Amino acid sequence: MDLYLKQSAYSDPGDLDTGDLPRDPGQLAHLVRELIIHRLEGWRFGHVIPEERLHTDAEARYVTELLRILRERLDAPLTRSRAPEERFVGTCRDFSLLLCSLLRATGTPARIRGGFATYFIDGFHEDHWVTEYRVADGSWRLVDAQVLHGSYGVPFDPLDVPRDRFLMAGEAWRACRTGERDLRTFGFSGAPELGGMWFLRARVVQDLAALHGVEPLPWDGWGPEILDDASLTEDDLALIDAVADARSDEELRRLYQDPRLTVPDEITSYTTYRGDRKVTLRQRSAPPA
Repeated sequence: MDLYLKQSAYSDPGDLDTGDLPRDPGQLAHLVRELIIHRLEGWRFGHVIPEERLHTDAEARYVTELLRILRERLDAPLTRSRAPEERFVGTCRDFSLLLCSLLRATGTPARIRGGFATYFIDGFHEDHWVTEYRVADGSWRLVDAQVLHGSYGVPFDPLDVPRDRFLMAGEAWRACRTGERDLRTFGFSGAPELGGMWFLRARVVQDLAALHGVEPLPWDGWGPEILDDASLTEDDLALIDAVADARSDEELRRLYQDPRLTVPDEITSYTTYRGDRKVTLRQRSAPPA
């Protein structure tokens, strides 16, 4: 059994009946696109998102919570297209995790990946999450369900995102450490203060966790509190260098055991609208091994 077929505590869809869901990854991606509206894309739909939904929906870290909210807004099969007001109001992480969940539930190994996309703003590497699934030959393919909406106009098939258009967090870290890419072009365009090596470090740590069964919210943190470049020590830099340079699953598993990287039972969530708070996580599934 492929280990990425196993649901995590985060991707587990609970008692969802998957009998009517398509098995094709592309069809599932289109289905997910019809279930979620990104909290910054209301204008793409001519829809004003209620403020309360902006503040609360994307704090649902588990797929079971996401599905509960969807059912409350429209008690109908997931295969039914929804009006904007009937959708879950999320972020790129939610598109990615729901697709990952449905892929696993229908027999396709999948995981979510944190990194930086070059296809939102020319010359800028936008903080982003996508889904990665295993194809028949054993290789991995990147899917960005969010940009399946035609208004994004990306110059490639979102069901097969080119590897040079989405840099994994570790790739971005290496490129900025060596000077191959300009660090100033990495971050979150909606908040210029979210940039720098400390920000890339956070994505590397989160991406590593996602590979080991803990798919975080984009603003989750654990281990040493590092919120600016001045807080990075030589030991911190060396540790993230090691993660970014790892070339095997075995190396990544070994590194994930470091207490500075392993996700503890209690984390800090630096929430966008409601301030910093401590969160006790659900019991986690055993990580891929």
